[in-house]
Amino acid sequence: MINNYELYKVFYLAAKTGSLSQAAKALYLTQPSVSHAIKQLEASFGLPLFNRTAKGVTLTQEGATLYSYIEQSQILISLAEEKMAALKNLDSGELRIGGSDSLFKHYLLPHLEQFHARYPGIRLHLNHGTTPETIAFLKEGRIDLGVVRMPIVDPLLDVTSSFQLQDCFVAGARYDELRDQVLSLEMLMDYPIILFSRNSRVRVNITELVQSYGYNLKPDIEVGSVDLLIECARRGLGISYVTREFVSRELEEGSLFEVKLDVPIPPSQVGLMTMRNMPVSITASKFIELVQ
Repeated sequence: MINNYELYKVFYLAAKTGSLSQAAKALYLTQPSVSHAIKQLEASFGLPLFNRTAKGVTLTQEGATLYSYIEQSQILISLAEEKMAALKNLDSGELRIGGSDSLFKHYLLPHLEQFHARYPGIRLHLNHGTTPETIAFLKEGRIDLGVVRMPIVDPLLDVTSSFQLQDCFVAGARYDELRDQVLSLEMLMDYPIILFSRNSRVRVNITELVQSYGYNLKPDIEVGSVDLLIECARRGLGISYVTREFVSRELEEGSLFEVKLDVPIPPSQVGLMTMRNMPVSITASKFIELVQ
């Protein structure tokens, strides 16, 4: 049996208009081509689908049965075409992004605000997690892209550098005597240190840096959010390791100050992460363009 979409399309328009000539006009075909297509379809089923009259064509009982199914398929195809056009124009769809709370709050929110203003029909889904969790989200297909601290070494992932951040140690008024000093790492170890959770890229980076100078960094307090790092330092519970850009307000108002070291802390890169060798959604591509 011939199962050809074009034949069904000819049949649908001929039945809908009741005219082979009008169907031919709508499809930019000749009337003989439309007649031949109808005959092919009738031959494939072995059933008459139309009654020919002087005014045009009408459906036979068998043709009416076929039309009831073909009509539904044509409606669905039209809706699908409209949906695809809407996705192309970003009138609808969704964007799923993974990243840490701090990167969402301190960096991504302005970009998300701009993206939402430009494409209000796109639904935004934000998945919070550490870098390892964000990588897992991406590999599981739960997000379209991730925003993570670099470096990320994984053959399944592409990470494009987006912006740079500078991490530093900060303290509150309780350690005010350190405000104008430059500490060595050995001196820093004499004070209570507050670090982010064990799985974070920030924690890994500072641990590896300190180890490269021959010291073992053991935190007195571990917390799960940047806000807690800031608050603990502000209340004098210890010296916190945070991203300078995330505490700019506190540094400016003086509730926190940067604890200076005699060794440099390299800046860290933040990248946009996608799956390698897999197509990136239109919404994700547009967001990446906006951010970069």
